[in-house]
Amino acid sequence: MLTNHAKIMQFFSMADGVTGRKKLQKMIYILQKCNIPFEEKYHFHVYGPYSEELTLRVEELCNFGFLDEVKEDKSNYFQYNYTITTDGEAFLEQFNLDMPSYQNKVDMLKARSSRFLELVSTMLYFDDLPIKETIEKVHTVKPKQKFSEDEIEEAISFIKEITQS
Repeated sequence: MLTNHAKIMQFFSMADGVTGRKKLQKMIYILQKCNIPFEEKYHFHVYGPYSEELTLRVEELCNFGFLDEVKEDKSNYFQYNYTITTDGEAFLEQFNLDMPSYQNKVDMLKARSSRFLELVSTMLYFDDLPIKETIEKVHTVKPKQKFSEDEIEEAISFIKEITQS
């Protein structure tokens, strides 16, 4: 019954904590696009792909005491840091999850900024389009971000690397 919660807990355990709600959303979405079987539904939102289901699951996991959420004041915004608790580790041990190995992907994602992951996840959201149209779509839906050609080329390389590793 709580298998999807356990999958999220496994992710937090592998990531050894995540800084930022936006980054968390993008990391899980990108892992989904790499065929890691997370089941949260996503739709396109202000910062790219967003899952209300993921937000609710994380909130529930915090309420259960399995995740620790620390709200940090960054003067003009709040940043949330998530870490798995001892109770969360005990909860996770009760599950025998049938998940592919994806630690290397988590490490790759964790090393990147939320801005970069926003670009990557947006490009992946429109991956049914030819690459030229995907790039045009990114500029259309994200005009304020002003992603450079270099950033887009880096994102294309990153997508190839993470989806093939």
